[in-house]
Amino acid sequence: MIPTCDTGAFMGAIDRFVEMKVLVIGDVILDEYIWGTVRRISPEAPVPVVNVTREEQLLGGAANVIHNIITAGGQAVLTGVIGQDRMGRAIVRMLGKLGSDPSGLVVDKGRPTTKKTRIVAHAQQVVRFDREQAADLDERLQEKMLDFVRSGLDGLDAVIISDYGKGVVSPSFMAGLRTILDGKDKLVAVDPQVGHYPLYRGMTLITPNHFQAEAGAGIRIDSEERLIEAGRKLMRELKLRFVVVTRGEEGMTLFEKRKPPVTIPPEAREVFDVSGAGDTVIAILTLGLAAGLSLTEAAVLSNYAAGIVCGKLGTASVTAEELKAAVESGAARAGVRRRILR
Repeated sequence: MIPTCDTGAFMGAIDRFVEMKVLVIGDVILDEYIWGTVRRISPEAPVPVVNVTREEQLLGGAANVIHNIITAGGQAVLTGVIGQDRMGRAIVRMLGKLGSDPSGLVVDKGRPTTKKTRIVAHAQQVVRFDREQAADLDERLQEKMLDFVRSGLDGLDAVIISDYGKGVVSPSFMAGLRTILDGKDKLVAVDPQVGHYPLYRGMTLITPNHFQAEAGAGIRIDSEERLIEAGRKLMRELKLRFVVVTRGEEGMTLFEKRKPPVTIPPEAREVFDVSGAGDTVIAILTLGLAAGLSLTEAAVLSNYAAGIVCGKLGTASVTAEELKAAVESGAARAGVRRRILR
């Protein structure tokens, strides 16, 4: 059963999102969707022939975290890297339409803007192909990003690091960021990348999925006991305040210092597409914590949000109105369960 939470606390926090300002640091991705139908197999090879009906470009990666924060009512700015190409220009335009200042983006003339193209037919992904260069940024570009962080940090309520392993998060960049954050007492949430765990030491929280938690802790998670061991190990060795392990159809498990782990079951919704669900979780979780919710309350709210976006096709976001409706619906279901138990 979902932990009991005060509906009024949720509603008040969502209303306060408009006052929250978050800096997102990370790998900027352009998500491209090509939608179509399949009627036959190609005579040239045993592959489906997709008849294209529409194409769509959406903000992905760290830019999708920004999208989720803003559509939920918060304020957000982004720093990351794009190429000197039409994909990078498309990202700048989309951020502008959201009302997010794109001046924190740095341009690397030597690499393309990261793009993931998905071919989708009859609500099923047929294939995905990626265009990317994942080498670490050179020091000049890193310093431009750090200058952007340094100049705006005092006005921020939280920082999110969205690490997709595309070159932004590196040992030298994180060393510079750690120096800037030192003594600032900022909420810093990390959507982690396998292989980068030592770089997150001392941050506030990380949100690994099941497999990332396994890899980060070096523990095969094949039982609840092993999950608890892995979560506590990550929190202890990385000196974190919180760990939130997202577990797909098994929900999410929360780890907090000096408190027992809490597991939140998933929202019971038909899943169409999980693309970007992790971006939604860290966006709403961070907004909730910044707005004064406890870890459990913020995680329940992010769980509602993940249920909403998984019911949509394509990289999606959630609005404040959708979140409030989900909270009210969840409260009604909880009331029914309590009456049945009586």
